[in-house]
Amino acid sequence: MDISLKRLLSSVALLLFAVFLVFTPPPFGITHQAWILFTIFISTILAILFNLLPIITASIIALSISVLSGVIEPAKAYAGFSESFILLIVAAFLVSHAVHKSGLGKRLSLHIIRRFGHSTLGLGYSIIATDILIAPAFPSNTARSGVLYPIIYGLAHDCDSKVGNSTQKRAGSYLMMTSMAGLTISSGLWLTAMAVNPIGVGIAATMGIHITFISWLLFALVPTLVAFALIPWVLYRIYPPELRDTPNAPHMAREALVTMGRISRNEWITGAVFLGMLIFWSLSGIFPIDKTAVAFGGLGILMATRVFGIEDFKSQGEALSTLIWFAILFALSTQLAQQGFMSAVANHFTLYLEGLSWMSVYLLLIVIYVAIHYLFVSQSAHLLALFGIFLSVGLAAGVPGELMTMMLLFATNFNAIITPQGSSSNAIYLSSGYITAREIYLYGGAVTLLNLIIFLGIGTPWILLISR
Repeated sequence: MDISLKRLLSSVALLLFAVFLVFTPPPFGITHQAWILFTIFISTILAILFNLLPIITASIIALSISVLSGVIEPAKAYAGFSESFILLIVAAFLVSHAVHKSGLGKRLSLHIIRRFGHSTLGLGYSIIATDILIAPAFPSNTARSGVLYPIIYGLAHDCDSKVGNSTQKRAGSYLMMTSMAGLTISSGLWLTAMAVNPIGVGIAATMGIHITFISWLLFALVPTLVAFALIPWVLYRIYPPELRDTPNAPHMAREALVTMGRISRNEWITGAVFLGMLIFWSLSGIFPIDKTAVAFGGLGILMATRVFGIEDFKSQGEALSTLIWFAILFALSTQLAQQGFMSAVANHFTLYLEGLSWMSVYLLLIVIYVAIHYLFVSQSAHLLALFGIFLSVGLAAGVPGELMTMMLLFATNFNAIITPQGSSSNAIYLSSGYITAREIYLYGGAVTLLNLIIFLGIGTPWILLISR
């Protein structure tokens, strides 16, 4: 069948599905307005998943329909454009371009290749290991992706894997996907690696469950190490790079470093700015420092010193695209929660849990909590909307408090890659052009399933063992 005809038939089928949902009575206490918004949201996700529309096109159409149909007030529909963490994505993306342009990203990537570059798989492991080591000082996976992205971009280019000449599958696609997947476990290993982690701990404390920095680390250690061992290898099997063995890469990297010579002026400036941003970002968990302001401050310095010029904005259209689609999907998701759709779905499912053993309730709640992240465009929004509800239901069913608390918090982090909009950090990797939204749905979903199996199968007995 012709591709254009297939896409047309798929589009018609999706339209009919949306019309069917619109005229279907809303189930279990969901308002008509929230049901219409859900129809728009799920149709948008399906259009992206089945590659019927680019993510930005689908998002813009969804925004227009939502406002014109009256299911969202204009001010609330556009609220996502003022969210600081979304602006942080754009600023971090632009700064990462400066890191690459100055040559600093290339120099850093060559040093990594020199030590770990015997294979693409080795590079994958080194990327996640780097993320894990810096994670406790960064209470934001978006900030860490801003650190890692330019290095990975440089690694891809030094493996002769570029988007412009259709060689992205050579190594870059695998490295980008692996780094994005690594953020799902580094964020859950440390209490301070994500802003939502302390929030969840605080909510649990009000229910009599107390988690410390050390106890968190002990609970997370074993399942995280298993996930670290498996994720790069599994992606290497299901999403393989075309370039696998690179025995000569370390030697070539050493020669390239010699050719590059001493660090240039622009590299020194970029490195100093980058280091300053890292320090301020790491201190943001202790002092009231706005991470987005730090990113824009760094970008401003790079522009003032001509490392990042006005002309560079013209080549960074992906930054604007990312701002638009992520802000729109965030606003739609937030409105779904505020209109009661999320809590109604959660409360409905809990009705089926009566009479089940605590282990059955526990497993069902975690699986539902992970799956429902398809509807969220923020880990913070997900936790704030559902963490307390799911924890209360689990405790009422007899699930051990520390087990229920930790697994919900782990799930908040390891389900981040389930969709392109599942975490703000995903937007940076998607904007690279090395991976597509559809690939994140497919392979990100596979990583989420792998994490779910690891944390439930290994994390559950481990937490029960050490919490005795």
